[in-house]
Amino acid sequence: MTISDRVRIKDVRVLSNNWTILKNTTLEYRRANGEWQTQKRETYERDNAAAVLPYNLGRRTVILVRQFRLPAFIRGYDDLLIEAAAGVLDDATPEVRIRAEAEEETGYRLHDVHKVFEAFMSPGAITEKLHFFVAEYEPEMRVSEGGGLAHEGEDIEVLELSIDEALAMIADGRIIDAKAIMLLQYAALHIFR
Repeated sequence: MTISDRVRIKDVRVLSNNWTILKNTTLEYRRANGEWQTQKRETYERDNAAAVLPYNLGRRTVILVRQFRLPAFIRGYDDLLIEAAAGVLDDATPEVRIRAEAEEETGYRLHDVHKVFEAFMSPGAITEKLHFFVAEYEPEMRVSEGGGLAHEGEDIEVLELSIDEALAMIADGRIIDAKAIMLLQYAALHIFR
């Protein structure tokens, strides 16, 4: 039996269709014991996205970004969030989009991006799947100051940190972005051994 055999969608209502779509879905779910249960769920229909961690093996550095995030602020985080550069795919392939996003946000024109994994970041409510990349960079690959796109409300600071400092920032709570944590842990295990 597949999951499709265990789910019957009964009703879908669009609650909001602004920046992205928020839906309320009524469904019947067949539990493991065979009983059908009616459930209601809200889903935030967000497009898939990609994130990248540029790294320099010889210098033992990584590039991260720092910016304002309203949801973190609402939850009491009174600082700019340190993150991995990331963005929505906008109908591009993950590889193409992450190169463009990295250049917009960090100012680095990355050549070889390597996909390392995919993950649903909040599968209980958000449909977005993230594609995670790493890419080696050299100082001469910086083609602009970065900073993001002002017309999209981006005001991004570019950070070049040692891998050791970035890992310490996870430990002491200065880095709390899941994308950055996952990519930095990947780098610690597979790149900066």
